[in-house]
Amino acid sequence: MHPRPLTLFRFFAVAEAITWTLLLLGMVLKYGSRTTDLGVRVFGMAHGVVFIAYCLVTLFVATNQRWSAKHLGLGLLAAIPPLATIAFDRMAERAGLLDGGWRLAPGGDRPATPPERAVAWSLARPGAAALSFVVAVAVLTAVALLVGPPAASS
Repeated sequence: MHPRPLTLFRFFAVAEAITWTLLLLGMVLKYGSRTTDLGVRVFGMAHGVVFIAYCLVTLFVATNQRWSAKHLGLGLLAAIPPLATIAFDRMAERAGLLDGGWRLAPGGDRPATPPERAVAWSLARPGAAALSFVVAVAVLTAVALLVGPPAASS
C-alpha cells in the first residue's frame, strides 16, 4: 500500500523545512555566536540530501497529479527559501493539487509519457522504486559535493 500523494509530498515538504531550520540554527552558531561550525557541516549535509529528495518527490507527485509546468516550477522553487515548502504544500492542498490517490498505480490510468511510465513502474514495484530513489538521491548528492557549495566560504 502506498501513502497517498498528499502524505508523501507533505512528509518531504516538512522534512525539507525542518532541515532548513536546523541549518539556519547551525549558521547562527557559526556566524552569530562563533561557537562552532559543526551545525553547518552536519545540518548542511542533511539539508542537501533532503533538498534533493524533496525535488525528486515533487517531480514524482507532479507527474501523477498532472501539475502544470507553473505548479511544478513553484513546487521546486519552494525548496530554495527557508520554510517555503510548507507554504507551497498548503497552497497545493487548497488548490486540489494533492487530491486523490495514485492514478498511475496498477489498475489506474495508462501512462502516456516517459515520466508517467517511470511513475507507473515505481508504483508497481515499490521495493525497487525505494531502492532507485535512495540511489538517485545518493548519486545527486555526490554530484553536488563534487560541484561544491553554492558560494565559497572562509
